[in-house]
Amino acid sequence: MGFVVDLIREYGFGIVFLNVLIEQMGAPIPAYPVLVVTGALEGTSMARLGLLTLIAVVAALIADVLWYRAGKAYGQKVLGQICRISLSPDACIRQTESVYGRWGAKSLLVAKFVPGFASIASALAGVVGTPFRTFVLFDTLGALIWVGSAVFLGSLFSSTVEDLLDVLTALGKWGLLLLAVAFAVFVARKWWQRQRVVRSLKMPRMSVEELAGLNARGTTPTVIDVREPLLFGQGHIPGASSWLEHQGKGRPAYEHLLPREQHEHGLVVYCDCPDEISAARVARQLQRAGFHNVRPLTGGLSAWEAAGFELEKPEA
Repeated sequence: MGFVVDLIREYGFGIVFLNVLIEQMGAPIPAYPVLVVTGALEGTSMARLGLLTLIAVVAALIADVLWYRAGKAYGQKVLGQICRISLSPDACIRQTESVYGRWGAKSLLVAKFVPGFASIASALAGVVGTPFRTFVLFDTLGALIWVGSAVFLGSLFSSTVEDLLDVLTALGKWGLLLLAVAFAVFVARKWWQRQRVVRSLKMPRMSVEELAGLNARGTTPTVIDVREPLLFGQGHIPGASSWLEHQGKGRPAYEHLLPREQHEHGLVVYCDCPDEISAARVARQLQRAGFHNVRPLTGGLSAWEAAGFELEKPEA
């Protein structure tokens, strides 16, 4: 453990740069605690604290701009790829879409305080066409708030942090083992929670080929898109309706599907997230409301595009 602390003292700025860059690229390796510790070790030197802040902000901007460009170049398919490396991929896209759809680029001011939000929000900004200057302005301010708060806390409680490091150093290998076990328990808990959710939402699914075949035969089921209206407007499966446009308004979202007899060919629900979690949740809700033959679409929108099927997009 003493070696690790010495490493942070000697190469703290380089470690911070790599840690922030890797975390903002989507890896579940928290950078905030490292920023706090490094800020504490730098003490009261305003010049060093300022340099630390600058380095961390630059690292965050590099990662975020890369995701922005990826979203602009590759569209919605890049969102699912980011969430596959998240510890909570089922909630990852849906929550980010909801917040960004409501607040737009302003949500970038707090994005980095929410695990998994920053990289998705950056890519989403590119997908929906947020102007690059607007993106950079709010993303830079958000990075400054995030990094600045960590560095400030570290310098404010520098004596407490150093005391904690001294205790861990005194424990030697046991101190390092303690940190490793804590991280392993955190990851295992997230994994177990995800497996429980996946098992609870097991149900028959429909492939994109099956859906295309039904459309070709004229036995088209009712297709529901559960993504945010912001992304629905960017492109959706032909004939689909937006679920969230009917949510709220003082009544259940499924009421726009009544009467049930009009959906004799069943309902197909899709999203664009790993394991179709969001679609499966809506499908369960529809089943409880009395709808029959409701199935999530395997692979969602990404699978539909990958199979070469066209999307319905607004006219330019």
